[in-house]
Amino acid sequence: MSTFEKNLEKYAELAVKVGVNIQPGQTLLVNAAIHTAPFVRKVVEKAYEVGAKHVYVDWSDETVARLKYDLAPDEAFTEFPSWKAQASKEIAENGGAFLSVTSSNPSLLKGVDPSRIAAANKAAGQAMSEFRRYIQSDKVSWSVMAAPSKEWAAKVFPDAPESEQEGLLWDAIFKATRADLEDPVQAWTQHDQNLHQKVDYLNEKKYKKLHYKAPGTDLTIELPETHIWVGAGSINEKGDSFMANMPTEEVFTVPLKSGVNGVVKSTLPLNYGGNLIEDFSLTFENGKVVNIDVEEGYETLKNLIETDEGAAHLGEVALVPHNSPISQSNTVFFNTLFDENASNHLALGSAYAFCIEGGKTMSKEELKERDINESITHVDFMIGSAEMDIDGIKEDGTSEPIFRKGNWAF
Repeated sequence: MSTFEKNLEKYAELAVKVGVNIQPGQTLLVNAAIHTAPFVRKVVEKAYEVGAKHVYVDWSDETVARLKYDLAPDEAFTEFPSWKAQASKEIAENGGAFLSVTSSNPSLLKGVDPSRIAAANKAAGQAMSEFRRYIQSDKVSWSVMAAPSKEWAAKVFPDAPESEQEGLLWDAIFKATRADLEDPVQAWTQHDQNLHQKVDYLNEKKYKKLHYKAPGTDLTIELPETHIWVGAGSINEKGDSFMANMPTEEVFTVPLKSGVNGVVKSTLPLNYGGNLIEDFSLTFENGKVVNIDVEEGYETLKNLIETDEGAAHLGEVALVPHNSPISQSNTVFFNTLFDENASNHLALGSAYAFCIEGGKTMSKEELKERDINESITHVDFMIGSAEMDIDGIKEDGTSEPIFRKGNWAF
């Protein structure tokens, strides 16, 4: 067996045993593009080996997706198949697990009318809103991982020979997810413990606000009184652990919806809806985006922020040191799953209910009362750099360093 085949086996095992942590008798739904089939088949095999009852694969095809955007009538993008939303919801209600294999071409929808993309994202977000609550409350196990596509690999490694690009991207994915190590499962157990040391420190501090300073950034974010920092592993409502993102280098919490003020500048490209948004700044007043300044992708960013009322507010605050392995690889992945783990980041849109005390069992109304954001979208964007300082401001107004020059200060 070649080194690549060994690493692919270990990567599939990570997906099943650490990512979604399949339990005997459980159902797994995998969402994946057809070109990732060799990897997905290994995942299916591993899932059945550990006792899965059913493994369903919902295949997608980027060529078909682009054909629809180019040729379908406008009204097609205001509709989403209710049967598809119902299927995910039904599997969630019965305690199933969900694995998404991201493999997108960062420029798939370049040249498509942004209003079509916005309409499609909104229709999908509305249709999947009930299912999203299962995910964002950690009621079920879910994980997002990646597999290369030809176009994605070419974007990340444009200077390499075409015949080597996908192999290079696979190697970068294996390294970022620790799949290239002798015992990746054990490595993730240790990584989870390391991140929880930061989580425990921040939860003990209970900072009232965070103050970010960097070139182009001067931002203050208020945190709910009962906020909870989390990182790496999560626990579903049955008590089973899972790893929502692989890779992950972040610890994160939820901001007060109305408590964000100042300006923040992006530091990495944002791949959203098949288009790249680059070099942008957002200005916030009382939690809401009131101005955008963007070098490339203005219409895409504007449509994102106008998705619904909550899309113009923040739902996540995440801390990632600049010396994280993905950042140190000096590779821009043009994929949020990886790039967010190279950089401090924020998310526009919905908040994770499990990031406040008792949030997992709260209703939408109860979360709203606590000034926690709700939206049909959730989009991370990267703001970290080696020049970023972050202070934690306590209830009495005193401040303490959390980050200095892009890295942990404690």
